[in-house]
Amino acid sequence: MPRPPLDGLIDDLYYLDGTPPYARLTLPPMPGALLIVNLGAPFRIRAGTDLETAEYADGCVITTPTRALEFGYPPQTRSVGVHFKPWGPAPFLPMPAAELRDRPVTVEQVWGRSAVEELRERLAEADGPHAMLTLIEDELTRRLSETAGLGLVRHLSSVIAARGGAVAIGDLSVAAGVSSTHLAQRFKELVGVTPKRLARTHRFAATVLSIDPAGPVDWGGLASGAGYFDQAHFSHEFRAFTGFTPTRYLEIRRRFLTEHPGHVLDSWPLPAD
Repeated sequence: MPRPPLDGLIDDLYYLDGTPPYARLTLPPMPGALLIVNLGAPFRIRAGTDLETAEYADGCVITTPTRALEFGYPPQTRSVGVHFKPWGPAPFLPMPAAELRDRPVTVEQVWGRSAVEELRERLAEADGPHAMLTLIEDELTRRLSETAGLGLVRHLSSVIAARGGAVAIGDLSVAAGVSSTHLAQRFKELVGVTPKRLARTHRFAATVLSIDPAGPVDWGGLASGAGYFDQAHFSHEFRAFTGFTPTRYLEIRRRFLTEHPGHVLDSWPLPAD
């Protein structure tokens, strides 16, 4: 866990080094954001409705997505990353988060070329993973800025998360004493999506993470327990978020489980090959 005040913005920091389990991985939307500082060969991302992949040499910044992302990895990958809470990147961005929705940008586009080159050099020369994570934590602490409306968005996002997305957004705006229009605007600025969309993502993620791919799945019971109208509604959400039917998703998860049992990435990413 990062130290305060970053702990209110970040879920975790990580170091990744080695051969990826698959050359291409699909990442379904999660209620969170991502910063990757790349230290190896470039990787590629196909985002949103893009037909082509784009190359990222220095890394990338991704705000809370609404569509699946496809990562293409080099044979050997090395990077330092930050898993942000949905509102987490806002104090570090020079633009509204909504401008980045389903449009990953390079770290250079956020912090500038010279600053990113210096950061990558320092990370590459650091004495081991712990020193690298400390270095990226120090960099974020140094760059932390005051952000208007962050307290409101953080509080209401936490309520949405605690309820697994099963919350009436109108009730949230009334309780917060702001209009639904103001709330939606703040969320788009700081999270990249409206509170309603964030709640949808939380509900979908919580439902999918509850699936045990090793055993049988009662799709009807799962959909009902998560508050979907019916199984058809749940299947529609599944395709909208992942591009897969629920049964196809389960087949792919089981493939990962079989081919790479116990792998650190086997929880959310899916093989795209």
